[in-house]
Amino acid sequence: MTAKAYRERVLAEVRTVLPYDGHVWLLTDPATRVGTSPLADVPGLAFPDLPRLGRLRYLTTVNRWDRLLDEGRAAATLLAATGGDLSASLLWRECLSGFGVSDVATVVCADRFGCWAWLDLWRTGGAAYAAADAAFLAELAPVLATGLREAVARTFVDDAEALDLSGPAVVVLSPALVVRSQTAWAAEALFALNPPDDPVSTVPAAAYNVAAALVAQEAGAPVGEPRARVHLGSGRWVTLRADRMTPTGVEEGDVVVTIEVSTPAERREVFALAHGLTPREREVLAEVSRGSDSHAIAGRLFVSEHTVHDHVKAVLAKTGTVSRQVLLSRIAGAA
Repeated sequence: MTAKAYRERVLAEVRTVLPYDGHVWLLTDPATRVGTSPLADVPGLAFPDLPRLGRLRYLTTVNRWDRLLDEGRAAATLLAATGGDLSASLLWRECLSGFGVSDVATVVCADRFGCWAWLDLWRTGGAAYAAADAAFLAELAPVLATGLREAVARTFVDDAEALDLSGPAVVVLSPALVVRSQTAWAAEALFALNPPDDPVSTVPAAAYNVAAALVAQEAGAPVGEPRARVHLGSGRWVTLRADRMTPTGVEEGDVVVTIEVSTPAERREVFALAHGLTPREREVLAEVSRGSDSHAIAGRLFVSEHTVHDHVKAVLAKTGTVSRQVLLSRIAGAA
């Protein structure tokens, strides 16, 4: 089951227990916590308003997913977090109030291997969430994290289709995150990033998210490095990065988003986290990826060869691979 299918199924089941009027469920890069692939139903939101909504979500620290994670909370509601004063939330004050939103339940889908997604459930028309609702969502959060992490793990296949980005794929956004220009290679990459039923001329949410992460970083409230790895299907991954197009870093300058095929090291990190490898197992995997044999790995990590063999066996078992060659092929995405 894909991450999208999994989220759709969960949303349908949650609604039977906990009604809501709108939702935004965004996958995140497990290491940077920056958003990648959204699944949303926001009544009344026009597509051109998406960049503004995303920008405000990153700038609003009240119940922001990374803050909840750092605080050890899996779920929270906006009314409770603001003491009933919703205007304390920049996002609500400048955006959600216009949609009649009266409460938002936020769920962080994270585990000890990374942050995999966050979910906002909106209620409108004066409806609010109870403490028991937040408790229910908090109990559900680790289950969702495991389900999404396993879905990401399944994206790594050893017969992945190649993605050709031979030229520079660059998108230039205004300070308000409105598209100014893009290269021809960026247009091709954006076509691959967009869902099949979306207009191909639009910039996908992943580009807006890394740009919004940069804005939040500059505002002194960083979510994480403005970088995210995005799965395109068929084992293909690209990495998006955002930076300001000014030598001084002035916040009024345009934002540049680059799109590149993910490097082997970038793929390996997501692969290892998605398969639940321990820090030591990730170290061993990195050495195996460099072509090191067990003797060399033992010397570098100051452990016995027997211990190295045990770690390799554990990695193969957790990743469902039968040999080092198959393991590396799956990480690389090439047979």
